[in-house]
Amino acid sequence: MNEALLDPFRHDAWATRELIGICRGLPPEQLEATAPGTYGSVHRTLHHIISAEDYYRHLLAGVERKWRSTDPAPPLDELARRAEELAASWEASLTEPFDPDRIVVDEDREGRLEIRAGVLLAQALTHGTDHRTQVLAILTRLGVEHPDLDAWDYGRATGRVRSI
Repeated sequence: MNEALLDPFRHDAWATRELIGICRGLPPEQLEATAPGTYGSVHRTLHHIISAEDYYRHLLAGVERKWRSTDPAPPLDELARRAEELAASWEASLTEPFDPDRIVVDEDREGRLEIRAGVLLAQALTHGTDHRTQVLAILTRLGVEHPDLDAWDYGRATGRVRSI
């Protein structure tokens, strides 16, 4: 069953890598640009995506958190390195049996939450998509050309979707 999750998590990792790659070519003022209705600046949002994914990994796998959104945003090369580490971690996790009904307790928020592990997986995937879309909206507003990062584009880029 976990194998069915490989493409969604690989797409997530691919899209984050692609977006960081696009942003590497931006001048500092564009990296600090924001827009109404978004999380924050392009750079801060990329940092938030990676930090939150580390948090979901912490909750699901019980590993120590490495990065927090409240920390200063590191350079893009460091974010790219962290994204690769997270991608490898998800790949490894998906080889293990997974119980979507397992209860995970979140004690980092106000109070305690009991969360089904399947909900955390869904959050890990949709959270990144939401924020990458916000970054793309900022880039569009700035006139920065960028490719689409949806699952169809991932499929084409990886040969998982092809014309016949």
